Amino acid sequence: MSVNTVNSYGKISVTDSAIAEVVAHTALDCYGVVDLVSRKFKDAIKEMFSKTSSKRGIKILTIGDRIHIDMQIILKYGVSINAVAESVRRSVKYNVEQFTGMIVDSVNINVVGVRV
Repeated sequence: MSVNTVNSYGKISVTDSAIAEVVAHTALDCYGVVDLVSRKFKDAIKEMFSKTSSKRGIKILTIGDRIHIDMQIILKYGVSINAVAESVRRSVKYNVEQFTGMIVDSVNINVVGVRV
């Protein structure tokens, strides 16, 4: 799938994988986030042999001109889970909206684990 928009410059199409790249880079730049991980073991094995591993743990769903993002993250030990999750949510929402020009309806963050 991709997000499509038309403006004075013409038709613009942004693929889900491009959005996932923006989400991955934004999340990993946030303080307290150690890694993005897949929820399923089968997906983790598949991504080990994939060339594009930065999109692991991210699911993008586009409905019309709305974007829904699900992500699984591992946090650093000792940080406030709520504060880091809210920071990631705000950063991802802002960056994806700036990148695509579309509205991000939801950013769902699942904290899978904590690393020392």
